Amino acid sequence: MLEDLKANNAVWSQRKTQVDPDFFKRLEGQQTPEYLWIGCSDSRVPANEIVGLDPGELFVHRNVANLAPPQDANYLSVLQFAVEVLKVKHIMVVGHYGCGGVAAAIDGQRRGLVDHWLHPIREVHAEHKHELEAIPEERARLDRLTELNVARQVRNVAADVFVQDAWARGQSLAVHGWVYSLSNGLVTDLDIGIASLADYERVLSSASRP
Repeated sequence: MLEDLKANNAVWSQRKTQVDPDFFKRLEGQQTPEYLWIGCSDSRVPANEIVGLDPGELFVHRNVANLAPPQDANYLSVLQFAVEVLKVKHIMVVGHYGCGGVAAAIDGQRRGLVDHWLHPIREVHAEHKHELEAIPEERARLDRLTELNVARQVRNVAADVFVQDAWARGQSLAVHGWVYSLSNGLVTDLDIGIASLADYERVLSSASRP
């Protein structure tokens, strides 16, 4: 019921001001997050709660299967604002194990418009077909595809002109790849971070090797 949600909101607001009377006044003045979270729309993956940050401390963009496609004006607008206006220092691409979007991308069923959205994951699957087919258990195979998708989106973010221009002008900015586990609430850093143009060139060089 919507009335329940409104009642929850009133309780939440009251609790915030009891702990910190100036909390909303500060929020009203300016947002100064150091982090951009690019994550999945899945309702089980609440960005701020996962990393223990308050409103105003995490800039968030979410879509089905945490994609960073260079053709998506919504994602690009968020990225540009985060990098050039907010001057975030860290961009986290965060996938999650058990992602319905990742599974739907390769299960062979047709669902309409979302099939087009998920096409980049099918490309990742095709590129790593031999590695993935060598994993006998389906859940483990999907988990690995989730990780590979995060890695691809990290490269997409790092390849964008907004990010590359930031590095060129000496702005402190790093792109990270994480995966969240629904089973225990923990994030795993895939250790695929890119923090400079030199890092990006090394990643490209290594990805091009057979």
